[in-house]
Amino acid sequence: MLFRSLFDYDTYTYTYLIADLSSKTAALVDSVLEQTDRDLQLIKELGLTLRYALETHIHADHITGASRLRELTGCLGVVPKGAEVACADRFLEDGEILQLGEIPIQAIATPGHTDSHMAYLVNHTHLLTGDALFIRGCGRTDFQSGNAGALFDAVTDRLFQLPDETLVYPGHDYRGQTVSTIGEEKAFNPRFKGRTKAEFINYMASLNLPDPKKIAEAVPANLQCGKVTV
Repeated sequence: MLFRSLFDYDTYTYTYLIADLSSKTAALVDSVLEQTDRDLQLIKELGLTLRYALETHIHADHITGASRLRELTGCLGVVPKGAEVACADRFLEDGEILQLGEIPIQAIATPGHTDSHMAYLVNHTHLLTGDALFIRGCGRTDFQSGNAGALFDAVTDRLFQLPDETLVYPGHDYRGQTVSTIGEEKAFNPRFKGRTKAEFINYMASLNLPDPKKIAEAVPANLQCGKVTV
């Protein structure tokens, strides 16, 4: 398996490139529109064929590159079931396997940051957590049908039940960290360690964070697979 982390400095977003080396097929997870040329150049250099543009959720902080990637490569746009994205080619249900050559990508429902959010367990070892679980943090729950109680359950009942050695790759990082493990997050993540569900809900309600600066343009565009209307 080929696995690469790509970063957008403007929105602190990680995009992940996954490829099956036997079939040379690839998937991009949580692409960023402004980084499409960079991503396609890497895919070309590595001799890969992009099969899927995959989203963990409908993003509020950046516009996905899915529409442009689909136009340029013929790949399929894939989103979690329940996301109101009529233009998507495929919707993944909880537990469903997206097969990329010999590599299984398992969808794990992790609602809470949004009401239709998936984490993806790649090849049984690499967990792409989107905005459900960050390195020593988690995504916010105060808009897009967010629900702090649902997020607490999703992380503690689903993600924290995976093997401790499972690698954690978040959708964002704001402190220069790239990878963690489930064992580390269970032991050291201050949002969850030692907190009851009620305490977590109260904490998340107290954050009073400003809206993402791109929310007004990002959410409508992402509901159209990243098409920007002028």
